[in-house]
Amino acid sequence: MNADQGLFVPLVLGILEGLTEFLPVSSTGHLLLAGHFFGLSRPATFVVLIQLGAILAVITIYFTRLGLLIRDALTGKAYAWHFALAVVLASIPGALAGVLFRDYIQQVIYETPLVICISLLVGGVVLLLVDRMPRREKYDDIYTYPWHLALIVGLFQMIALIPGVSRSGATVVGAMLFGATKRSAAEFTFFIALPIMAGAFGYDLYKSRELIDPGLGLDIAIGFAAAFVVGALVVRYLLDFVSRHGFAPFAWWRIVVGGLGLVAILAFGL
Repeated sequence: MNADQGLFVPLVLGILEGLTEFLPVSSTGHLLLAGHFFGLSRPATFVVLIQLGAILAVITIYFTRLGLLIRDALTGKAYAWHFALAVVLASIPGALAGVLFRDYIQQVIYETPLVICISLLVGGVVLLLVDRMPRREKYDDIYTYPWHLALIVGLFQMIALIPGVSRSGATVVGAMLFGATKRSAAEFTFFIALPIMAGAFGYDLYKSRELIDPGLGLDIAIGFAAAFVVGALVVRYLLDFVSRHGFAPFAWWRIVVGGLGLVAILAFGL
């Protein structure tokens, strides 16, 4: 970041993180492409740590429901324990892969915009096809998702470690392919985001603790705040939007961004 840019870059990147984290368009992919094409870049640690703002946005919007789930789990309600185990099962594959491949992903793939653009483009086509294909919808209530479906969603979430794939996009596609409705698939991604993103935040904070100086700490705080505010708005209105319009608008956005990025890289060497 250039000195004369001041706090502009972390603010813009925080807004971009909050806007895209829960949309099936890949927040990490957008942040990295913003750095590559427009110079709006910060260290990989910044990209991971500002996701805490998006995590807290989910907690804020779903505070009452989370409180009821915890209360019902503590009082032995079966549905609450079933749902908790489903969330854990959906989180394990991504957590393991994240620990094993963190360094390679951040040091190699994060620095390869061509891979990000291809992932956006291909993922957009897949999301568009799945959104339009006829399906037998069997699961409309996230509290009754069977454990095998949760594990399948977790395996799809693991693929999203590749920037450009999209965590929410991959999990939505996995859930819908195996019988979930569009709305419930989107809602389930909110809940499984909490452990996987919180774990990524804690692990990356520990691994990068010596790299965080006061300047970077201030940037992270600004990005975090922006991600929280914008992320809360997205979480608040996304489910109703998906219920009315499906995932096609996001699929087309991915295709356009990925396609333009490929043209810029392959034709103009950017």
